[in-house]
Amino acid sequence: MKEKPFNPVFAENRKARHDYTVLDTIECGIQLSGTEVKSVRVGGVSLAGAYGAVLRGELWLVGADIAAYSFGNRFNHNPKSMRKLLVHAKEVEQLRLKTEAKGLTLIPLKFYLKRGRIKVALGICRGKAAYDKREQLKAKAVRRDLERGG
Repeated sequence: MKEKPFNPVFAENRKARHDYTVLDTIECGIQLSGTEVKSVRVGGVSLAGAYGAVLRGELWLVGADIAAYSFGNRFNHNPKSMRKLLVHAKEVEQLRLKTEAKGLTLIPLKFYLKRGRIKVALGICRGKAAYDKREQLKAKAVRRDLERGG
């Protein structure tokens, strides 16, 4: 039997599933410099407040914070810069149409390693209203009580 390869997750956006309903996910490559890759591998990435945007026919990751690499020198990267996401041109156009017409948002869900490459799971999301969040928390509490036998 073939073993499943180990794909470590470097960062996960847990708050995204609380604030948004994830309708679909897409796997993207990401264009990073050397110090950015090293920083991501040691866990120096934060996805809080980050989102995807289609600008000039290309897909970009905006607002992700990749910390400066501690052993980097004067060639270290800018932690808050926009980073290009690598997907096919046809997918970029589909994402642009979905975000413009249907009012959906592109939210990065996690950074992970796949076959030696850093990938980003990008969620196509719709924002949740406050009452949806409350209903979800109530349902979770009821489920937990039933599992406990109460």
